[in-house]
Amino acid sequence: MEQRGVAKWLPWVSAPVMLVLLVIVWSLVVSVFGISEFVLPPPSAVAASLGELLVDPATWGHVQVTVTEVLSGFAIALVLGVLGGVVLGRIAWLEVAMRPALVAFQVVPKVALIPIFVIWFGFGLTSKVIMAAILAFFPILLNVLLGVRSVDRGHRDVMRGLGATRWSTFRNLELPSTLPYVFAGMEVAIVFSVIGAIVGEYLGGNEGLGFLVVSSLNALDAPALFAVIVLLAAVGSVLFFAVNLAKRLVIPWHESVSEKEFA
Repeated sequence: MEQRGVAKWLPWVSAPVMLVLLVIVWSLVVSVFGISEFVLPPPSAVAASLGELLVDPATWGHVQVTVTEVLSGFAIALVLGVLGGVVLGRIAWLEVAMRPALVAFQVVPKVALIPIFVIWFGFGLTSKVIMAAILAFFPILLNVLLGVRSVDRGHRDVMRGLGATRWSTFRNLELPSTLPYVFAGMEVAIVFSVIGAIVGEYLGGNEGLGFLVVSSLNALDAPALFAVIVLLAAVGSVLFFAVNLAKRLVIPWHESVSEKEFA
């Protein structure tokens, strides 16, 4: 019981400690080596710029735009990824036939697609949502495919032998077996969705946190640039932990969620 308590509170203690150590090392490196603020600003300058960002109402408009793009792309990827993973997992010959096309599309650098999306959909929200959805799609698809394939055939045969209906088999066997894989894909996908939205804003947009990164870079304002990156990291972390919280609420029985004792 004591070890479980330590495991529960350890992340809440280790994360602030690591953050404080990072700031201390950062400050020492800047002061000892005399690094220019244009190259690596001190934490105090970044904190001041971050404070200015947080009190500026326009910043929260950019945050809202980015979050909208991320969640929209993530939702599209979730629906299509789950459907595609279930279909390909159930129909083996279709998965074999589609595999070369999926691999070919996956290895294409997604950044190269942004100019095409800008031409097709313009500089607005649509092109960023599509980029976020494309990056988030494959982690979900592959994990759902693996989850569907991981359902033990013998367990399915036992349920059929006991007279279980298709719906009963799905609800009591296939769904619980697949959900952990779905959430594993979702945790990766939400991160990729943030990356897709930011890259889209960076290369073709006039709003969002990616646009703030470009604006700070063009103004050669290194503290503001670092402050936007910190804000972006915070937004991405909140979204990731929201998905992780959903996993804990939906599948609290799975070993990836339940607390484990230290070895």
